[in-house]
Amino acid sequence: MRAFDYVRAADPRQALAAAARPDRVARYLAGGTTLIDLMKLDVEGPARLVDVNALATRFGAVEATPKGLRLGALARMSEAEAHPEVRRDYPLIADSLRLAASPQLRNMASLGGNVLQRTRCAYFRDVSFAACNKRDPGSGCAALEGVNRRHAVLGVSEACIATYPGDLGQALTALDAEVEILGPAGPRMMAFEGLHRAPAATPHIETALAPGELITGFFVPAGPWTRRSLYLKVRDRASFDFALAAAAVALDLEDGVVRQARIALGGVATRPWRSRVAEARLAGRRLDQASAGAAAEAAFAGAVTHGGNDYKPELGRRTLVRALMAAQAMEV
Repeated sequence: MRAFDYVRAADPRQALAAAARPDRVARYLAGGTTLIDLMKLDVEGPARLVDVNALATRFGAVEATPKGLRLGALARMSEAEAHPEVRRDYPLIADSLRLAASPQLRNMASLGGNVLQRTRCAYFRDVSFAACNKRDPGSGCAALEGVNRRHAVLGVSEACIATYPGDLGQALTALDAEVEILGPAGPRMMAFEGLHRAPAATPHIETALAPGELITGFFVPAGPWTRRSLYLKVRDRASFDFALAAAAVALDLEDGVVRQARIALGGVATRPWRSRVAEARLAGRRLDQASAGAAAEAAFAGAVTHGGNDYKPELGRRTLVRALMAAQAMEV
């Protein structure tokens, strides 16, 4: 691990000032469950860490109102998952948190840090592999012809096929969440779906955040679909592992007919992946195996595989069908 400065910010103003100094490459530190690992691996080498945990009194609350759910970015994953109104009214969010990581990590990891976690691609995390456009722009992508069983099939490019590893991101994408951001220019909000960028030719630019900006919270609007929602995650190990395929599903049904469906896919894409084509296939149709299957086919129509991950489109389709039928069977 390289040497770095450490600043413990007492308030937002101090945090922004410490992160914005041009003579220091800075990173915000909350739980540190991803960042510290990457620093140990020499993938990340910030010159300054800005500890924002003291800001939790302002940005750490979980609050449910008739208008929706606000999640403070410094709330811990375990706190949000255990919140009774999250479990009752937003089970998709509770599921995505419960199925992510180990209990020890969930006790430490912040919601803001969780959605910004970086890929687990071995070629990215091992600096002995020179070819990684995400780590070293222009160097190539070793995964294209390498070991790519866990890699993405949606949103890929010739520059990168690394999978987005998170779970909460899919839930927030499916539920049309907004992300609250504080930066040198002041506060702003944006659709969560726009936070993460597809790799295209610049996979090292992963989000739409400007330098020095800090995520302070998320807002999930209330709707008739939030209670009939769930997160289904398929992985090698049931105890703890990253998704090979996952589906975040929220449904508004009337007499078995889909009024609205909200679908996001995980484990198969380069970023949290909203499948609006699958949603459109379900709108106005009775939900059954046939209609769910048609939606799943549409969701993966554009999949691109690279040998080791040839199985993923079929696994993704089956995962989505299972999730849709399980959501239909929920008692709400």
